[in-house]
Amino acid sequence: MKNLIKKKLGIALAVTLSTVTVATAYTTTTELTNAAPSENVSVNSIRNDEPTADRINEFKDIAMYYYWHGGDIQQAEKEIFKGITLKGKYDVVENAFKEATQLDPYDLDLKLSLASTQIIQKKTPEALQTYKRILNLDPNHFNANLLHGVYSKVNGDNSSYKSSISNLKQIDSKKANEYLQKLKTTETIINGKLNTSAPSDLPQKDHAIVILGYALADDGTMKETLIERLKAGLSIAKQYPNSKIIVTGGVPKQGITEADAMSNWLISQGIEKDRIILENKSTDTVENALFSTAMLDKEGLKDVTLVTSASHMRRALTVFKEASNFYDKMNGENSNRNFTNVVYLDYPSIEEAHKVSKDEILVIYRDLFRTSGIWQYPGLQR
Repeated sequence: MKNLIKKKLGIALAVTLSTVTVATAYTTTTELTNAAPSENVSVNSIRNDEPTADRINEFKDIAMYYYWHGGDIQQAEKEIFKGITLKGKYDVVENAFKEATQLDPYDLDLKLSLASTQIIQKKTPEALQTYKRILNLDPNHFNANLLHGVYSKVNGDNSSYKSSISNLKQIDSKKANEYLQKLKTTETIINGKLNTSAPSDLPQKDHAIVILGYALADDGTMKETLIERLKAGLSIAKQYPNSKIIVTGGVPKQGITEADAMSNWLISQGIEKDRIILENKSTDTVENALFSTAMLDKEGLKDVTLVTSASHMRRALTVFKEASNFYDKMNGENSNRNFTNVVYLDYPSIEEAHKVSKDEILVIYRDLFRTSGIWQYPGLQR
């Protein structure tokens, strides 16, 4: 573990390597997020006799560590956030950004990060208030106007949504119209049909089946949800033997990623290894889409059938469509990529699956914005 001890920070990690316990202090978000999940986290109090910038960075590092790994909530409650009751890791993230914004109330990125954490926790009114504070300081902040407007609409406030859209058109009409098109596309997806079996008219050429991963158990085995997604994908693969298969997911457990485990399972079921493409770097649905789309372009695969759980499909279709549009724009071309879907039905019925909750809509738009290039935590985490 080289180059880890660089300077004092407010997080001390005790890492057990074989029989040796090594005390380390992390200084950068990269080092924090690359930390092993088995580490025991100890959080030291942040001292007031350190430079303001250092204290802010320590809160950022605490936020990002807990975002990725969680940690000792009770110790954080006792030593950092005295008098604040914490219910989970995102409480730590939220309060770390609250502390950081108090140290630098001028930094709008810190406020955006705070609002993002509130959105993750479905604290929409609190997030809207945070976005409003940003807009009070900078009325022409494009992203804050966009996020405030759309989340207001999700929360039932169409008047604020219309006002935000009007502001966006004055700030940057071209960009505003691009986002209006993204929102229109997303609404179509939200109201679209979910399929429990493959359509009979899928392309016989340049077609990919993309099976989305699901977190592995701690021992590296696949959970039922992932196995069911694979079964759905296997059925399509047998029906369309010329289609390539992309398996996605890069978070390792016991040295194996979701993509690795999925590939091994498909091969054990008789799928030829050369049909399978591994996307094994992603950590979530947004990265599934971005990294898989790059592979689709590289392999010359035009059309896609997405396979995932019914509860996940609308979000998946949204981000894959957005990622595909982005790559078209970057490459200066129009792929006219067509997306179809097959779901593992994780609802009592298909009728129930077509009912879209407010919470699901919130997450769909959150990931649309992330895929479009608006980071949840500016400069820290997509």
